[in-house]
Amino acid sequence: MEAKKNLMTYEGLRALEEEVQDLKVNKRREIAEKIKEAREQGDLSENAEYDAAKDEQRDIEARIEEIEEILKHAEVVTEEDGEAGKINIGCTVRLLDLEFDEEVEYRLVGSTEANSLKGKISNESPVGRALIGATLNDIVTVETEAGTFQYKVLDVRRDS
Repeated sequence: MEAKKNLMTYEGLRALEEEVQDLKVNKRREIAEKIKEAREQGDLSENAEYDAAKDEQRDIEARIEEIEEILKHAEVVTEEDGEAGKINIGCTVRLLDLEFDEEVEYRLVGSTEANSLKGKISNESPVGRALIGATLNDIVTVETEAGTFQYKVLDVRRDS
């Protein structure tokens, strides 16, 4: 079975590459030092610092493995991948919520980059799926478990 491709922006790819590099170089060194210091305290069976350091080491190694798996299946979506004027991954869109008459702005990213607190929504989210392929002034309908929402596309920018 072929693994699912991880669509992402170049910015998201770079961030993951930097994170994995930091984990491998800096965090591994830091945790090795913590483990060494904890060992020097003697009896490991009742050494909370040693146990905590080993747990942290396990978490770091799991995160490295997770990022490497994401990167292995990463596919960067570039401006050339989308049609001019159509919303795709990497676009920032300004929308008008027709129900509340409020403007919202989102950056459409791959699922591994999504962060709603920073206005980054996944192409796999209900809003993201509805926006893909839309153009300026389109009315998009988003169906969620909470109900149906409509947005008017006010602006589409391709972030480089």
